[in-house]
Amino acid sequence: MDWKEALSMAFDGDDAPQFEPSTQQDDAADEAVATDKKLQTEPLRILTDRKARKGKTATIVEGFLCDDDELKEIAKELKTKVGVGGSSRCGEILLQGDCKAKTAEILKNKGYKVKII
Repeated sequence: MDWKEALSMAFDGDDAPQFEPSTQQDDAADEAVATDKKLQTEPLRILTDRKARKGKTATIVEGFLCDDDELKEIAKELKTKVGVGGSSRCGEILLQGDCKAKTAEILKNKGYKVKII
């Protein structure tokens, strides 16, 4: 006897358990995750790096807990206000040049905790 037969013998007819997806618990869990992302308990780390960039300095902001769309919006705002180019991916923003002070000031005004390394 295989497991399918044993299972069918164990639950014949109306005795079979009924599994219905619970939307209330799923919605509550999604809201809790969204609230956790907005709190951002860990500070963002701002550092400069020159490795593998042919001697040119880059400012890296890492530690974001938001999704890629929000990260792109934050990166766009930072690049516009600081006046540099850059990119965003995998929870970090890369800005061209050494602009730690301006970046930290802008992010503090937006409500993020910032740690300059």
